[in-house]
Amino acid sequence: MAWPGAIAIGVSLGLLGSGGSILTVPVLVYLVGQDEKVAIAGSLFIVGSIALAGSLPAHGFHRQVEIFSGFSKSATTGIGTGTIRI
Repeated sequence: MAWPGAIAIGVSLGLLGSGGSILTVPVLVYLVGQDEKVAIAGSLFIVGSIALAGSLPAHGFHRQVEIFSGFSKSATTGIGTGTIRI
């Protein structure tokens, strides 16, 4: 049951470039059955991973992404994700 939700999240991120978190949390809570706090942390991880995967080719081919900025933001997101789970 979670696969259609995952596909909707992927399509919205691919077409619009945003909206992943707004769809990921309800999918994780209602379709997968996770707790709300765990779903929020999982959503940060999922959307962050997709953003990282999308930014690496842009940096590698065209040097359009500032790697230091991206890693500093992902580090703070990781700290936030870890604190939410506690």
